[in-house]
Amino acid sequence: MKPNALNTRRQALLSLAGLALAGSPVLARAQSDKPVRFILPVSAGSGVDAITRASSNQLGKALGQSVVVDNQPGAGGVVGTQNLVKAAPDGQTLGMVSNNHVIYPSVLKSLPFDPVADVTPIAVVGSTPMVLVVNPKVPANNLKELVALLKAHPGKYNYGSAGNGTILHLGAEQFKDATGTFSTHIPYRGTGPLVADLIGGQVDWAVVALPAIQGQIKAGLVRALAIASPQRSAAAPDIPTAAEAGVPGFQVEGWFAVIGPKGLSAEQVKRVNQAVVTAFNTPEVKEAMAKQGNMIQVSTPEAATAHFKRELAKYAALVKKAGVEPQ
Repeated sequence: MKPNALNTRRQALLSLAGLALAGSPVLARAQSDKPVRFILPVSAGSGVDAITRASSNQLGKALGQSVVVDNQPGAGGVVGTQNLVKAAPDGQTLGMVSNNHVIYPSVLKSLPFDPVADVTPIAVVGSTPMVLVVNPKVPANNLKELVALLKAHPGKYNYGSAGNGTILHLGAEQFKDATGTFSTHIPYRGTGPLVADLIGGQVDWAVVALPAIQGQIKAGLVRALAIASPQRSAAAPDIPTAAEAGVPGFQVEGWFAVIGPKGLSAEQVKRVNQAVVTAFNTPEVKEAMAKQGNMIQVSTPEAATAHFKRELAKYAALVKKAGVEPQ
């Protein structure tokens, strides 16, 4: 065979080998070496942060990629969500959001994205209980005593939230509405800073997701007065429900869901949904969720989309009733 013909044949074989390698598991593994980024539009120390970090290891195993948790708080969650919306729909950038995601349109005059149309709902993962807590210096050992205190001194005591219009803000407003009391609102840039000032005494009381405050309750840094759920939490059985404590009209519960950018392919949606189901069904994550008090029931992508739409309408009505002015 002539040298030129031999070189041509060798080049052709190398090209075929390259094409074969492109479809091989080796390259697939190489592509999955890049970590999946989970954008959390909340501060470290929030309920969603605790949930995501507790499940990130198993999520990574189920996805076949490591998971990087990226906290991006600000504007009640708008900053982080806006960055998620702008991300490429390639399955490399996902997010974990809460009720706040569908509250935005009702509390903000201008929103740079549509909370349903501009994302891909993948799975509503479960729900988490909310608890009303006070700084230990507040002279109230139960909910009835707090109500009496607030009525006797309207405006003297304040409450904090993770930001204007967040679920923590609306939860506290619901308590005020149910009890006919008044407290001054102090909005924070996330749950972490709120809890820090609650412990420090700058904030008198707040409604916080149980996973975000459970450690501080056990340490005696804050006093829990009631769970805002229909039943007591197995993770904190000593905390009475609001109804048991004398305020049956105070009920608010958080939920958390996995989303992706708009345009995520059906294959990617199915892959991530199955990974969420797998991860949250492992003994490790089940135990972590039980300790935090979360109830896990992973939905289908279709059910998640329907859930987002229902919650959007529900919170529009709640915000209007609470009299929260859009900002």
